[in-house]
Amino acid sequence: MQLSSLLDRFAEPETLKMAKLGRELRAQGIDVIDLSLGEPDFDTPQHIKDAAVKAINDNWSHYTPVAGYLDAREAVCTKLKRDNNLVYKPEEIVLSTGAKQSLANAILALVDDGDEVIIPTPYWVTYSELVKIARGKVMEIRTTPEAKFKINAAQLEAAITPKTKVFLFSSPCNPSGAVYSKKELEALAEVFKKYPQIAIISDEIYEYINYVGAHESIAQFEELRDRVVIVNGLSKGFAMTGWRLGYTAAPIDITKGMEKLQGQMTSATNSITQKAAVTALTTDITPSLEMTKEFTRRKKRVLELVSEIEGLKVTEPDGAFYIFPDVSAFFGKTDGTTTIGNSADFCMYLLNTAHVSSVMGAAFGEPNCVRFSFANSIENIEKGWARIKDALAKLK
Repeated sequence: MQLSSLLDRFAEPETLKMAKLGRELRAQGIDVIDLSLGEPDFDTPQHIKDAAVKAINDNWSHYTPVAGYLDAREAVCTKLKRDNNLVYKPEEIVLSTGAKQSLANAILALVDDGDEVIIPTPYWVTYSELVKIARGKVMEIRTTPEAKFKINAAQLEAAITPKTKVFLFSSPCNPSGAVYSKKELEALAEVFKKYPQIAIISDEIYEYINYVGAHESIAQFEELRDRVVIVNGLSKGFAMTGWRLGYTAAPIDITKGMEKLQGQMTSATNSITQKAAVTALTTDITPSLEMTKEFTRRKKRVLELVSEIEGLKVTEPDGAFYIFPDVSAFFGKTDGTTTIGNSADFCMYLLNTAHVSSVMGAAFGEPNCVRFSFANSIENIEKGWARIKDALAKLK
């Protein structure tokens, strides 16, 4: 059977691939410390679970409108006004089966064959692959640790061509933890004002996991508001990864396009999750803020542990729950059996020798780096980094 050529356009997500390899080792009885997946290790807050139980008991068990229940879309609008001072109407909101589907909806609704999509590196692994699925062309803007993995206005303007259709970025960023300030976003906005044909997809899924102050959205600039697609969801800020609810806030024409696409793919997302989302988005977010406090504590500890390992160059993250060190100092080194040629070799060496999972930087557009999550307990973090330190000490 000849499969579609579509499958040759994109790669399997390295984050999921590494998690799969870790599970295979665990199945052999090996104790693997998972520092690869981007999933909070907290339980969903009780008041949100209670809302879901009530929705089940109240029989909210039928198909919903493709874009989502009206009260759930109104809840997104309430949240955007409360947290971001952004005004949206329910008809500008689409609820989807996770923020990954929200991103897919936005890219497929905007990108045509040959369109260029500017993406600053490093970026979440799925961004580039979705653009390839849409037959668009990924145009990377390389960033540096010295710039805290952020682009400036000059870099943005230099990357724009007549074929540029979309600019896609995240703040806070997965994997670098970069967070754009209002001033930095304003500088980018001044460039975008000159190019009204460019749509902006702003992935804000890590909004609450911010260590430097209030979250800033590029949608706050009125001149850009009608071409920004905000992507957000419940997974990171509310520890609801398995509940599968992402959402977009966008101008009505883009929203209608995304709704049309979703109607032929998954239709609407889970009805019970939508009802729980009303509670999550409109009531007490103290549990989310408490999670961020714990991530702050873990970040501090990870940075202490990493500082003890010569050869790892780390930029302190301002958001999300990852560190993204440059590991190129280990390229060419060997323990006598395994030689480290690149970040993929580095990750596999740690998995097989230290039994710690991580994700190669090449998947994020930065081949000299590796992503390590600190969405794990302090105990596991300390155990994992002790193993990493021992394993790297064997490389000469």
